[in-house]
Amino acid sequence: MSKFQLDFSARKFTIRTSREENSRKTHLELVLSPQMQKPKIRTMEKLSSEIGVSRPTLSRFFQDPTSVRTSTRARIENALQTVDYVPNFFATKMNRKSSGLIGVIVPHLNDLFFSGLIEAIETSALAADYMVITQNSHNDPALEAQAARNMIAMGADGVIMAPIGDASSIDALSRLKQERPMVFVDSRLQDHFQDVDFIGTDNQQSIGLIVDYLCRSGEPPAFLAMPNLNSNNLEREQAYTSRMHELGHEPMVIPRSTNGETLGFEEYAYRLMDAYFSHGNLVDQTILCANDRLAIGVIRAANRHSLFGTAGKDPSRFRVAGHDDYPLSAFVFPSLTTVTQNTQAIAEAATGQLLRHIRREDRIEDAVSLTFDAELRLRDSA
Repeated sequence: MSKFQLDFSARKFTIRTSREENSRKTHLELVLSPQMQKPKIRTMEKLSSEIGVSRPTLSRFFQDPTSVRTSTRARIENALQTVDYVPNFFATKMNRKSSGLIGVIVPHLNDLFFSGLIEAIETSALAADYMVITQNSHNDPALEAQAARNMIAMGADGVIMAPIGDASSIDALSRLKQERPMVFVDSRLQDHFQDVDFIGTDNQQSIGLIVDYLCRSGEPPAFLAMPNLNSNNLEREQAYTSRMHELGHEPMVIPRSTNGETLGFEEYAYRLMDAYFSHGNLVDQTILCANDRLAIGVIRAANRHSLFGTAGKDPSRFRVAGHDDYPLSAFVFPSLTTVTQNTQAIAEAATGQLLRHIRREDRIEDAVSLTFDAELRLRDSA
């Protein structure tokens, strides 16, 4: 074993070498001296003592580096390279008018549509130098109300929210609206919050698009609604009924189950349609579902009853279609015909509108309602 030392700018380290003569292998080992390890500092008071600048000066630096003199800023930045210190995010934001935080409240985190929406909002927010904090209401009005209070307590500059629907706490959301700028996304509470911006999908256009396709390609569809009432559910059902009348067909809305409130969409649709199919009902029907998660449950029930036919034989007339282009829709069997929402555009528009309110760039009193068209996705199920 041989050993030698190198010294770069008074920071010493050792390289040890060893050689195995038979295998002719050389082993190099880098041994850091204690001087190479940055001292860990946990408090700003200790950091100010180490650097030799005052605590208020350090605080101003972490809030806004340009607020201190150039020479002082360079001194702090150079010193930070030599220590292990992570500033407390909330402490550095405490005295600022802006926290740099955008809140997002959604009814489900295990719903891939909302996961994609949050990701797109985060991307837009980061581009504007904002961070996103997310709260999941679990489709529970009490938890949604608590999430609204949390956003106020955490100092979010504004909130993007997909409300539960009719069960939402109007009092809690009214308080949030008084305290922070707010934008509804995906669904809205129009009867109570007509002065809140809404960004989402044009359900009239998207449902009309899929109804037109189903009617020209086969039997006119029946409509399966979501078990929980929100604006999307109502708008899509109304759009279905309206378009069917325009095309000269009689609408058929499948009656909701009374025990669907506590079930996931897939399980709800599976149980409901399995009961129908078990009695020979709707087995040759085209079914348009209010969202893709319902359609996935219908597909499971239909497969259980062999409604899609067998290769080489006459297929049945049963068809199913959805709405949203849920990420798993292309991978179920049969793959799901649906319409796709422009999630990226919705997220960018919602973030942009909220930031205009936060920065007070938008002085218009009337609420903005911005919707985006959907596109047809033709697959095997219809």
